[in-house]
Amino acid sequence: MTEINWLLFVSQLPATPSSLRVNVWRRLRNAGAASFQNGVWIMPHSAENTLFLERLLGFIKQNEASGQIFVVQGLNQTTREDILARFAADRDQEYAEFLEQCEAFVSEITIETEANKFTFAELEENEQNFKRMQKWMARIQKRDFFKASKSREAIAAFQNCSQKLQDYTRQVYTQEGIVSPPEGDILQSDTI
Repeated sequence: MTEINWLLFVSQLPATPSSLRVNVWRRLRNAGAASFQNGVWIMPHSAENTLFLERLLGFIKQNEASGQIFVVQGLNQTTREDILARFAADRDQEYAEFLEQCEAFVSEITIETEANKFTFAELEENEQNFKRMQKWMARIQKRDFFKASKSREAIAAFQNCSQKLQDYTRQVYTQEGIVSPPEGDILQSDTI
């Protein structure tokens, strides 16, 4: 098995004000970094991740704190598996939350369909919710460096949401007496 090179990010941030600590934490989480302990994070070594961490380090130094970036390798297979497990747990947790939103989305469309609520106002609300989910899915996939176990389930659930919204859209157009747009024009999904 090929050894992975890692970027190890170590920072020392002041306890107060907490805003810097929270800001750095959020940026690292959004980028997909895994936490080892307070102030120690790890990411797969890549040009994109290196640039991100260098910029973050610059931001930290501008705020009169300190940090370092190292390129490292795990000592053995056990270490590698531990690191990969951290990434998998983080992404699977995100995918689980996303799956809950998919269930709620499908449930909402089902309720509206059963109540014959085929209005453009409802359609617009559903489209906005779908687009928000689409952006969320893209963010999760971007930081899913190792294809977590729930990724396929999330993709299938999202595709189901897309199909349900397409079906609902056709019903709204039919109810309003408007010719439904061609299949590909209903939703432009470039995620997945």
